[in-house]
Amino acid sequence: MLFTDSVFIIGLCVLAAVYFVIPKKTRWGLLLLASCAFYAYSGWTNLLYILTTAASTFGVTLAMDRMAAKRKETLTAHKADWSKDEKKAYKEAANKKRFRLLVLCLFINFGMLAVIKYGAFTVKNLNSLIGVFGGEGSIPVPEFLLPMGISFFIFQTMGYAIDVYREKYAAERNFAKLTLFVSFFPQLIQGPISRFDELSKGLFAGSGFEARRVLFGVQRILWGYMKKMVIADRMLPAVKVLISDPEQYRGMYALVGILFYGLQLYADFTGGIDITIGIGQVLGIPIAENFNRPFFSKNITEYWRRWHITLGTWFKDYLFYPVSVCKPMINFSKWSRQKLGKNIGKYAPVYVSTVAVWFVTGLWHGAAWNFIVWGLMNAVVILVSERCTPLYQKFHKKFAWSNTHAYDGFQALRTFLLMGCLRMFDCYRDVPLTFKMFGTMFTDWNVGIFFDGSLMNLSLTASDYAVLLTGTAVLFIASLLGRKGSVRKQILDRSPLLSCAVTVALLLIVVIFGAYGIGYDASQFIYNQF
Repeated sequence: MLFTDSVFIIGLCVLAAVYFVIPKKTRWGLLLLASCAFYAYSGWTNLLYILTTAASTFGVTLAMDRMAAKRKETLTAHKADWSKDEKKAYKEAANKKRFRLLVLCLFINFGMLAVIKYGAFTVKNLNSLIGVFGGEGSIPVPEFLLPMGISFFIFQTMGYAIDVYREKYAAERNFAKLTLFVSFFPQLIQGPISRFDELSKGLFAGSGFEARRVLFGVQRILWGYMKKMVIADRMLPAVKVLISDPEQYRGMYALVGILFYGLQLYADFTGGIDITIGIGQVLGIPIAENFNRPFFSKNITEYWRRWHITLGTWFKDYLFYPVSVCKPMINFSKWSRQKLGKNIGKYAPVYVSTVAVWFVTGLWHGAAWNFIVWGLMNAVVILVSERCTPLYQKFHKKFAWSNTHAYDGFQALRTFLLMGCLRMFDCYRDVPLTFKMFGTMFTDWNVGIFFDGSLMNLSLTASDYAVLLTGTAVLFIASLLGRKGSVRKQILDRSPLLSCAVTVALLLIVVIFGAYGIGYDASQFIYNQF
């Protein structure tokens, strides 16, 4: 089920109406039923995956909690008669048992994800490798239907399990409540990836009705629908045309594709997140922000701090830091300092950890080589950029004009184009073809397409371009205003009547200019595939 389905919209309205009528203590139960129904709509068997994740995590985290309590109790009981070394040895042994349970939980859930999402990709590559070495046999390729949002709910739940292991907070003792955390329906399509201690407070509390908060939530939902249906889905036909025939649409067409796909992806992804956060706000459930005006970024590192924030922080907290300080990495650092020199040895662990994180990030986006190469290319650009930081600092210090708003704008445009070039791996889904199309932008100077009407042959009419230009301008202005705080709050503080008028205007814009009806199909959200 998609956010754009009429069934979802009607169901959401009914849910909100019932939610504020029933007693607060039962509202989380209603959300659980709604979440199960939402996921079952995509296939009843898909509920087995969520229940497997919830059940395995529930059992393991409770066991880890009990073991932590027993460890504390035992250490307290032997505080006086055990030596420091005895206490240390006992504590290490107890933590090892807890760690084994965590590994079991991670193995079950990431193993399930690996088989379902990456099984076919792995077998196909093994078969290719067998063929390279002259083998004749082939391994049967497994076929699985990828459950909706499996990467999101598994990553979110495994973050919770790791936090319990780290004793950041106690394990949830109500299985149904934990299942709601795993399956909360607005987040299943494309995130964000929430933390238990942040999401559970609003999820289980059952907030009361507040007109101001509900108004803000409805505005955020409509803003998301405007991005998705008026901009992203309207741009989609042109993007499909541009990537459908690479031999015809090369050169400057590839540059147009970078611009169009960048806009479509941003409007699609942030639009879905806006709807998710807006639903949470209506229900009184704070959901983490996932974007912070990424196209204002001056470099790629800043960009990734602003884009898909919750995924980036997940990898930083649960992969980058643990890998950086693990014992094998410390030994590798010592070896690097001795064999390769102190300078290289100093940075080697960071480089290896960065490459590992971006390799996994690429895999997270999809079981294909184009995503892996995309991830590794991001790692290369980030590492090169960081090594060049001293040069950038000298440049800015020497040339005063590089510290102006105009130069900031140039840096933002440069970052946007750089990220657009990397996104070509996502567009063409073929590594050699991507490099080829990138090269045509410098060899096929067919700049005449911008003036001879060729862009009118991309399944977009003059009115489509007018709507897209207007919509893009509105997004840009809203982003500028957002630098001073919530735009919705600014409008409401100025005039409650104006705030209501904006809400009605957003609704009319979606209804009138949304890309739906004959000739259009509401496209699924791009990140739904992950």
